[in-house]
Amino acid sequence: MNPHRRTRIKICCMSSMEEIQTAINACADAVGFVCATPTSIRTIDKQKVAQITRVVPPPIDTFVLTSETEALKIAENVKLTGASTVQILSHISLEDSKLLSELLPNTKRVQVVHVESEESFDLIEKYSAYVHSFLLDSGKPNLKTPEFGGTGRTHDWTISAEFVRRSPIPVFLAGGLNSENVLKAIKLVRPYGVDLCSGARTNNRLDIQKLEAFINQVQKADADLLNEAFKLD
Repeated sequence: MNPHRRTRIKICCMSSMEEIQTAINACADAVGFVCATPTSIRTIDKQKVAQITRVVPPPIDTFVLTSETEALKIAENVKLTGASTVQILSHISLEDSKLLSELLPNTKRVQVVHVESEESFDLIEKYSAYVHSFLLDSGKPNLKTPEFGGTGRTHDWTISAEFVRRSPIPVFLAGGLNSENVLKAIKLVRPYGVDLCSGARTNNRLDIQKLEAFINQVQKADADLLNEAFKLD
């Protein structure tokens, strides 16, 4: 990560316009909606997402999350919701990734990588030509009931840090982040952005105090990195 650049903040698992407004007021750069993901408890109806994305002010990015594996179905979900960005939860085929880039040339595409081992590095070369960024998350997508994210668990950040170092495109970090660990995570991994879901929720509702505490720690991490860079200069 360039130490002179601010870490982007994405708040995921949005369920209402009220939560969107809370996130925007707290200075979030992006908001996310879980759609077409049957295993998630935070799935929101596509039509409701479409109603919300129409009124989210720019430059706030709207992410639609989908576990679909076929490019045509993914593209259909994006068009139904009107989201500016699609977050692809499954490790789709190279052919579908390429086709999706052709079907959605004006939509930002984010490929999720579930960090389970150093084999994650192999996905950099596979996908980087067809997506705009990666998102590193905790999860086990190959289970009988797949875990695509929102687990509340962290993963091995040393692997994530090396992934960021190798990747030619921006990388978001997700997975168990909260106000108590995000400063350490940013300093170690140096991601382009961080993604928050369960770490800002109480009883599955967005908690403004947790959200503000998280954002304060992100800003502190950025300030610390900037100060360190000036000392090196």
